[in-house]
Amino acid sequence: MRVVIVGGGVGGLVCAQRLAKRGEGLDITLVDSRMRHDFAPSFLWVMTGARRAERISRPLAPLARAGVKLREAEVTGIDLDAGALATSAGAVGFDELVLAPGARLAPESIPGLTEAAHGFYTREEAERLRGALAGFAGGRVLIVVAAMPFKCPAAPYEAAFLVDDLLRRRGVSARVDIATAEPQPLPVAGKDIGAQVAALLAERGIGFAPGRQLQSVDPSTREARFADGAEPYDLLVAIPPHRPPQFVADSALAGPQGWVPVDAAVLRANDHVHAIGDVTAIKLPNGMMLPKAGVFAHAQAEVVADNLAAASGQPEQARFDGHGSCFLETGAGRAGFASGDFYATPNPAVRMRKPARYWHWGKVLFERRWLARLR
Repeated sequence: MRVVIVGGGVGGLVCAQRLAKRGEGLDITLVDSRMRHDFAPSFLWVMTGARRAERISRPLAPLARAGVKLREAEVTGIDLDAGALATSAGAVGFDELVLAPGARLAPESIPGLTEAAHGFYTREEAERLRGALAGFAGGRVLIVVAAMPFKCPAAPYEAAFLVDDLLRRRGVSARVDIATAEPQPLPVAGKDIGAQVAALLAERGIGFAPGRQLQSVDPSTREARFADGAEPYDLLVAIPPHRPPQFVADSALAGPQGWVPVDAAVLRANDHVHAIGDVTAIKLPNGMMLPKAGVFAHAQAEVVADNLAAASGQPEQARFDGHGSCFLETGAGRAGFASGDFYATPNPAVRMRKPARYWHWGKVLFERRWLARLR
């Protein structure tokens, strides 16, 4: 059986490695446009200068030693009837397809955002922001979450804490503020978690303005223009709108917003396609959507790999249960830790441990273990 995996991020990497170990007799191909895996949780440390960019990246080449075929190509379409991908390197046929291409950043959808804003959702963006922060002489740092959904819901708040901590340690006179389209921090985790994060922001003097809809940015006047007024900035950091990859949005698999609806337990999109991670749309019991986060992509990849590796024709036994966790870096070598059951009824049951050095070092160890996967 030919299994083709699209994307070398968290979900694609875990699925390929697990299939290579458990899927005896499978013909496994991973298609990725860069053949490089970047450890996204460390982008914030690249931003602050705590990590060199090359330290948190690995080539996907070691997968070949495990028996995974690698195809460096851009996917441009899916022919479900023919069982084939259209790619920049030619057609790739499949019997089973695993979609793990992630989400696409779309700053161009907001006038002025591309020209005016820095980001940290890619390795390259984090490197550029590191340079901007190193040369920042003071003033207002405005962090904007332009739209929902976006991946890694804790990241904008971690960025605010870490930027504030960095500038304080440098003795730079600055104010850090967040304006977000969200009604509260981490809304899917519940009101209590949101209140805890808001309280941490207030303790640090970081401004927080929820429910702000960014409409445009004027780089010449350094103004971010929202539906309810404009905000000045000296340094703008933005989490841009996220979109599904175009080849997904154009396919018959796409739902109303272009993301792929899947079975919440086994991640099937149709008889021969699974989708995992940020590209999916999974509605929770309370009507909200499962967040786009690497921890879910990881668990979903294991479920899909185990079911594909099972004997052909057997019922899918492995099931994704909605449990997940994430660190919340707060600076000064401390981090909080949130975890829980996002499939709980009627609302996700999530708990957050208060910031401590213990959790920060937990993230450091997690980074080390993860990067060792591609030695």
